[in-house]
Amino acid sequence: MTMRRDGHDELRARLREAAGAHEPDRERILARIERGMAEEARPERRAARPPVLGWLRVAGATAAVAGVLAAGGWAVASAVKEDTAQRTVATSPTPPPTPTSTPTSAPASTPSEEDGPLWSDGSVDPHSNEFWAQSNVTLKTGRHLTALEVELTVAQTGGVTSTGAWRSLPEDDFALTVAERDGFLVYTWRLRDGRTVPPGEWVFAGQYDHARGGRDAKDDGYSATARAGDEEFSVAGDFAPRS
Repeated sequence: MTMRRDGHDELRARLREAAGAHEPDRERILARIERGMAEEARPERRAARPPVLGWLRVAGATAAVAGVLAAGGWAVASAVKEDTAQRTVATSPTPPPTPTSTPTSAPASTPSEEDGPLWSDGSVDPHSNEFWAQSNVTLKTGRHLTALEVELTVAQTGGVTSTGAWRSLPEDDFALTVAERDGFLVYTWRLRDGRTVPPGEWVFAGQYDHARGGRDAKDDGYSATARAGDEEFSVAGDFAPRS
């Protein structure tokens, strides 16, 4: 026991002597510290290896921003589409065109006249306007006519001048005269000798200009005389006044 204790005491004494004799190299230690601080201060070393988590954050934020922009673009497109549809529905329809002429307001015709197989009616043509008109004399016959004369009288209400005449029967079968007489413009159709009018419905029309405005045909008239075999027939009538 005494020998072991003496050995330990001797070891401790030597360690103390070594510790007392040792002097640390302060300059070397300070140099190491300064070198380490300089390396940490270099920006290129920090930028050379960015943390992986930092890149993940940047990528996640970019994706989120892209998603927001995409959703915003869809919402704007939808709003524009809906607004366009609403504006289209609210569009007012195009107004109807204004007529350039005023047709006559006179009734179409007066009650017809009849004598035997001969029937007649007088009317102002519906295509007449405020500057021009056409008066129609319609005849119906149930027998062959060997003679026929039709007369149309148009009262001079101002500016009445003839612009033509026609009939639905052959032109060469009739002689036509147009003249002014006693304040009337008179159209006369006379069946030529040797010609006949077959049974049917026929029209004799006089056309004329007149003063501007809706002309009143209340003073106009017509007459017709015909022969079938040994019998003569006659009809006459007027035109309805302008309402």
